[in-house]
Amino acid sequence: MPHPKHKISTTRRDKRRTHDKAVARTTIICSNCGAPVLYHRVCGECGYYRGKQAIAKATAE
Repeated sequence: MPHPKHKISTTRRDKRRTHDKAVARTTIICSNCGAPVLYHRVCGECGYYRGKQAIAKATAE
């Protein structure tokens, strides 16, 4: 297997790794029930998406 001829310095290695980091997912507040929801997803609490009912959620009574 090929091996590098020279050691890669820590600065050069770290500059390459600057983009390798965890990013927090962006959430919004549901306009219908106020629950936090990921972008472009149906609300898991009430079933609404962009102000319209997307799925019918069963209500527990």
